Amino acid sequence: MKETAVKKDTQDLLARYRKIRQHSETICRPLQTEDYVVQPIVDVSPPKWHLGHTTWFFETFILSPHFSGYKVFNTQYNFVFNSYYESVGARVVRTDRGNLSRPSVSDIYAYRAYVDQQMKDFLEKAVLSKQLYAVLELGLNHEQQHQELLLTDIKYILGHNPLFPAYSKQQKVVLSQEDKGYITLSEGIYEIGYNGTGFSFDNESGRHKKYLETFEIASSLVTNSEYLEFIKEGGYENFRYWHSEGWDWVKQQKAQAPLYWHLIEGSWKYYTFGGLTDIDPEQVVCHVNFYEASAFAAWKGMRLPLEEEWEAASGFFNWGERWEWTASAYLPYPRYTKEAGAIGEYNGKFMVNQMVLRGASIVTPKGHSRTSYRNFFHPRHQWQFSGIRLVR
Repeated sequence: MKETAVKKDTQDLLARYRKIRQHSETICRPLQTEDYVVQPIVDVSPPKWHLGHTTWFFETFILSPHFSGYKVFNTQYNFVFNSYYESVGARVVRTDRGNLSRPSVSDIYAYRAYVDQQMKDFLEKAVLSKQLYAVLELGLNHEQQHQELLLTDIKYILGHNPLFPAYSKQQKVVLSQEDKGYITLSEGIYEIGYNGTGFSFDNESGRHKKYLETFEIASSLVTNSEYLEFIKEGGYENFRYWHSEGWDWVKQQKAQAPLYWHLIEGSWKYYTFGGLTDIDPEQVVCHVNFYEASAFAAWKGMRLPLEEEWEAASGFFNWGERWEWTASAYLPYPRYTKEAGAIGEYNGKFMVNQMVLRGASIVTPKGHSRTSYRNFFHPRHQWQFSGIRLVR
């Protein structure tokens, strides 16, 4: 069967490609060379790996199979920059990414320049099939996902340096929103899932109806001052607020506050992109994991929203400054099907032992957030820009 061609303005497509690719490098501009290589924990990847991996995506899924005569930049890079695609071949174990002193940072920037030039030549000549355009669109959105991960990982790297160096003095401050109490949604049947003509990830598809009981959801997010009350009243010392697995996490980690919070000479401080500073009580709390969010909700005598509740109510409150934990496990929607081959490994293989977060955050790229977007992480993860919205 003949593939359907997708007619797109080449210059507009190239401009969008360049803009997204350049933004990744702009994020890294404040870094010192040494910052590019550090991997403090398994969940954090070195910045130079992100730059290489997002480039590998375009080389592996677009240029190598579709650009006649294309020569890979380095035959070893598939092993180095493949993340989790089993069908593409062997790869460096994730914990070893920080051991990669080679390729150097300059090597990776040369790799990016080479692939970008090849992509320019390809896009100027090619007539994209519908299927290939979808892969290109996925690649651009994939790079935007890694731009957010770049910032979360850079903050972890610098925030665990004993000197607490600033990444940038210009940072967005997220103050508490006007508290308008709680928004009530009546019981009924609501439609959930992506409903548009633009790009969305496959885990958003399968729009379906969901019956919801009447619920009330907070119009604003939990602030630092509210979370400090939880700490002062022994929130991290009372097992009654925690899931069993969460309580195990508290004891194992000796947890007593959100990530980047430090009790110094009796005063709470926290690390921000601007460096170590006093905690601002009016800012929205950040870097809490699912265990902490659930425990806080239990302490307040409330709960976290189901992801369907969050989506149904999202038009009635401001969102987008913190990823918001939900009480929903990350599972497929009705009629969800995985794509064939490596692209099918993108989301479906992670639908176990993860919890859904909704919304976006201050480090989410512009145009990369929507009410149907389903982010997902393990309940222990704190390093994402995550916060809390309550339901009663």
